Amino acid sequence: MPPAGVFQKGASGRGLHFGDGPARSGGMSLTFRLADTTLIARPSGALFWPEAGLLCVSDLHLGKSERMARRAGTLLPPYETRETLARLEAEVEATAARRVICLGDSFDDAASLDGLEEDDRLWLTRLIAGRDWIWIAGNHDAGPLDIAGTHRAEVPLGPLTFRHIAEAGAQGEVSGHYHPKARLAGKAWRCFLADRNRVILPAFGTYTGGLWCQDAAFAGLMQPGALAILAGGTVARAIPMPR
Repeated sequence: MPPAGVFQKGASGRGLHFGDGPARSGGMSLTFRLADTTLIARPSGALFWPEAGLLCVSDLHLGKSERMARRAGTLLPPYETRETLARLEAEVEATAARRVICLGDSFDDAASLDGLEEDDRLWLTRLIAGRDWIWIAGNHDAGPLDIAGTHRAEVPLGPLTFRHIAEAGAQGEVSGHYHPKARLAGKAWRCFLADRNRVILPAFGTYTGGLWCQDAAFAGLMQPGALAILAGGTVARAIPMPR
């Protein structure tokens, strides 16, 4: 095994090992090392830690269309919750995850859970059943939520710490919040940002926007040599993080 925080070398030539990912993956994932753990960046934007049987997603923003309609904002087709849940269910099944961590902003605001249609709420309840499901508080859903699972501010697990917003100087950190995105060949891609200290996940929710990697918000967080791992297609691909 390479030392902690070193990306595994492979045919890509960019210090990352490309592989088929877990069985039944349905696409090509990308494997890297962080704090003595082997993590898999999935094309969907989910992160999988095989040794722990742990699937991690960030910024689902369930109920965004309902929240915007409730606040007399732009009316959006009210289908994003089901589309997001369908993709989440596919990831849970593909990885056979025993534990799921949602890294905050799982709901678009504290009232969005109450606004879910009954079928969607039951769908989510079925996903949670039988799994160690952890909701991390975000800036959109910081209050207590009346739904099954464990509710935490942050979660330390072995050498990794899972929280909503990255903290400068942290080591072995897994976070979300910023919805990073990068451009390749004229197309915008959601992306993971990864370096020797941390990985920032892309937003998983269907109606979430993004923050370009060149934004000043990332300057104090990501080390020189950080990579952007593009998600959203059938293959997770790594490029140098645009600056």
